[in-house]
Amino acid sequence: MKIPVEGKLLRIFIGEADKWQGKPLHEQIILLARQKGLAGATAIKGFSGFGCKSHMHTSKLLRLSEDLPIIIEIVDSEEKIMQFIPALDEMVREGLITLEKAQVIMYRAAGAEG
Repeated sequence: MKIPVEGKLLRIFIGEADKWQGKPLHEQIILLARQKGLAGATAIKGFSGFGCKSHMHTSKLLRLSEDLPIIIEIVDSEEKIMQFIPALDEMVREGLITLEKAQVIMYRAAGAEG
């Protein structure tokens, strides 16, 4: 698979407790990205953060949160990212989605020619 040098980076900021159709939202977003043929998606779990409601989410031992922040990052062509956004509009009920330019330096699997 080839991604143009000038790609897009989609970031989705949600909470660990967020659900879509009874399943963890971050897992459902990643599965959908795979089904739609996007180049790849990674979910990153944060240990501290807050959102638009200014409610702190933290993994400190004295205050264990069951809703830690999660960031999902997807890099692909602008066209494929833009086609994916309407699905996110339906799935993400609370959170933040950003889009920025990404200069793709390398995208290859081990053993791939190129």
